[in-house]
Amino acid sequence: MKTIEIVVSPDGSSKVETKGFAGSRCQQASHFLENALGKRQNESLTGEYFKTPVSETNQARQH
Repeated sequence: MKTIEIVVSPDGSSKVETKGFAGSRCQQASHFLENALGKRQNESLTGEYFKTPVSETNQARQH
């Protein structure tokens, strides 16, 4: 399941975390939130980022 989690700290800083996205799709999915929240301070890429996205066509064939 694909999710985007936003954590806002008491000091007003925020963190956007994506789960279930492969490759740069996570950045595409969260781009609008990052723009709305302001300037990015840093970025940490997870192992999911380095996975090759499976196309929807290939997923349908696997099921």
